[in-house]
Amino acid sequence: MSFADLGLSDELLRAVSEAGYSDPTPIQRQAIPPVLMGRDIIGIAQTGTGKTAGFVLPMIDILSQGRSRARMPRSLILEPTRELAAQVAENFEKYGKHHKLSMALLIGGVSMGDQVKALQKGVDVLIATPGRLMDLFDRGNILLTGCNLLVIDEADRMLDMGFIPDIEQICTKLPANRQTLLFSATMPPPIKKLADRFLTSPKTIEVARPATAASSIEQRMMRVDSRKKKDALVRLLRAEEVRNAIIFCNRKTTVRDLATSLKRHGFAAGQIQGDMEQADRIRELDRFKNDEVSILVASDVAARGLDIKGVSHVFNFDVPWHPDDYVHRIGRTGRAGRTGIAITLVARDDAEAIDNIQKLIGTKIAEIGGEAESPPEAEAATAEPKTGERRRAAERPARRSRTKTSERDAQSDEPKATPKAPPQRDREEPAARAPSPRAPQERAENSRPAGGQPSRRGRDSQPEPADEGWNGPVPSFLGQGFGG
Repeated sequence: MSFADLGLSDELLRAVSEAGYSDPTPIQRQAIPPVLMGRDIIGIAQTGTGKTAGFVLPMIDILSQGRSRARMPRSLILEPTRELAAQVAENFEKYGKHHKLSMALLIGGVSMGDQVKALQKGVDVLIATPGRLMDLFDRGNILLTGCNLLVIDEADRMLDMGFIPDIEQICTKLPANRQTLLFSATMPPPIKKLADRFLTSPKTIEVARPATAASSIEQRMMRVDSRKKKDALVRLLRAEEVRNAIIFCNRKTTVRDLATSLKRHGFAAGQIQGDMEQADRIRELDRFKNDEVSILVASDVAARGLDIKGVSHVFNFDVPWHPDDYVHRIGRTGRAGRTGIAITLVARDDAEAIDNIQKLIGTKIAEIGGEAESPPEAEAATAEPKTGERRRAAERPARRSRTKTSERDAQSDEPKATPKAPPQRDREEPAARAPSPRAPQERAENSRPAGGQPSRRGRDSQPEPADEGWNGPVPSFLGQGFGG
């Protein structure tokens, strides 16, 4: 089946062909025809399956008829993060270049004044994060009564970030007879409840079992000593045929330290993590996409939804605390029909986490050669005595010898000569200092907020703000027609 068999317009087929695509993916084959027919859709698909084009392409043809009115967007796409919202906007720009449609992007950090101006002109497509959309709605800058097509993308991610109440509120402000498309990698009970409430007789499309890794990804794990993870990673990067790779860490500080370490080892490495300004994140992603750096060290802020083509390897420097994060991390490789390799470094403390991951994906991850950590008892038994201990052991016979001589002298009637003072020993080296109590764990990057899943393994953690400031430039397509 080709895109021409799906009922898309000639202009849209030309744009798809110019983008280099000829055959639709399974989610596109199943989603596009019913969307064009006006049906509600529940799409359960992994990242990297082409689901974005599965709703962008039919939306462009649906919106080609009609015109927009001031402050009343004709369609709304909700995304959990700025990066995903910008990526969807790029898709509309790419596939809609032969259509005269207008678009606005509502995300945190961009000047509200520019966004309000775009809305006042009227837009066919509004792409937004829930926080910024509700902010502008409360200010009276948006009317949703004319919005007849709603897309809720990455619904399970919305749940993780605590956006479900906002989405429910937004849905109540849209026309009841709208068309609604909901896409999610998994279908936990709160998302099922959301779909039951706001979708009408939806067609459910599932292209893979929820929370399974794509078959195009070869999964491996290596058991390592936690103190030697960096050395193990460097060996893997040099031994594997790594064209480019994303390396995931659980903490922002680990991302920074590891990126610096890899640069010292001669690797062209960049980083992306939550403490970076938005403009810097985008710059690092562009460097990676343009092959200016071949390794991108990332926190989970980059794990979901970012479409980076041709990633040959994914490395989990840290085992993710939540099993579903593993699926989304390794989904950065093996995309669009390509194959990929995912390697996870597993320390002794990761045993429970890796077991949970294997239960979720329903398969055992193949082990490759590594060096497991020795138990603390074994380390203590085989440890070489410290310098001070060796000296004390050597001095014990000498002390015993001096004691016996003193006893003989005391029993003798002869006057005792004043003994010479023993030579002063070199100052004993202090024994190795005991490890200090562990400092409080650094807060995790993407912990679950209240109402989502429990915090990771009991660590103190705060959720990374979902709508922190964007300090980069306003996208060129903001509020502008594409094509034209």
